[in-house]
Amino acid sequence: MLILTRKTGEGIVLNDNVTIRVVEISKGVVKLGFDAPKETLILREELARAIKESNIEASRHVETELLLSLSQKLK
Repeated sequence: MLILTRKTGEGIVLNDNVTIRVVEISKGVVKLGFDAPKETLILREELARAIKESNIEASRHVETELLLSLSQKLK
C-alpha cells in the first residue's frame, strides 16, 4: 500500500486520466473529488465489497442443467 500525505487542493494522478483531489478536511472527515472519464467506474469500497459478495453468492445457486442448456444454445 502506498501512503501519501496531501493538503486541501492537492491531488494524485492515476494512469494519466484519473485525478483524485482533496477537496476538504474537517473534523476527521476527508472529502475527495474524482476527475475521471465517464466510463470509469468509481465505487466506495464497502459497495464494491457488497457487489462482489452478492455475485459470489449468486454464482453458488446456478443450476448446472441450465448452464449446460445455455452452453448448447450458444454453440
